Amino acid sequence: MKLAISALLIGSAAAFTTSPSTRATSSLQVSEIELGSTEPLGVFDPLGWMDTEPEAFERRRAVERKHGRIAMAAVVGNIVHNNHIVFDGYISPSNNLKFSDIPTGVDGLFSVPTAGLAQIIAFLGFVELAWLPASQYDGDYGVGYFGNDILDPEEKARKLNAELNNGRAAMMGIMGNMVAEKLTGQTMYEQYSSNHFNPFSDADGFFTA
Repeated sequence: MKLAISALLIGSAAAFTTSPSTRATSSLQVSEIELGSTEPLGVFDPLGWMDTEPEAFERRRAVERKHGRIAMAAVVGNIVHNNHIVFDGYISPSNNLKFSDIPTGVDGLFSVPTAGLAQIIAFLGFVELAWLPASQYDGDYGVGYFGNDILDPEEKARKLNAELNNGRAAMMGIMGNMVAEKLTGQTMYEQYSSNHFNPFSDADGFFTA
């Protein structure tokens, strides 16, 4: 399971690439290549994929958008769970395991029964491979922005850029949180409640003597 999580995290690195594709979504009238190329980095392509693999742009953009949305949900979910806000009832009646029995933080994942994890992975695999494959995913569900379609192309581009950048920040944030938990042995809530969140100046910081 740890290997699977690592693979998902590594895969999110594709989120930071762009390509000189000229394809545009007709309903948005916004060029995909222009999205995400914002200050201060602009076009971020350290591996040169723009020149070597331009045909892979659509899939990489879909992967970026998917992983960004998942990461944003993960950050919010982590904050909620760290505040001990959980569902009532049992996550596994056969194991006499309640939702409240699942610990906060990354370790909570490994407290979920194996059958439950298998169901989650199977469902995500179905979504990824059959329902919404990256090769056919543009991220537009046709429901507008809180039920209202944005007709102005500039406003649409601004909000789409905000989503991409927030997703990028969330990917870095959730990965950083997972690493910090493993290095400190404390969940996010425990780190902040004990004022233990500076790896350089904290007496117990990872980079301090």
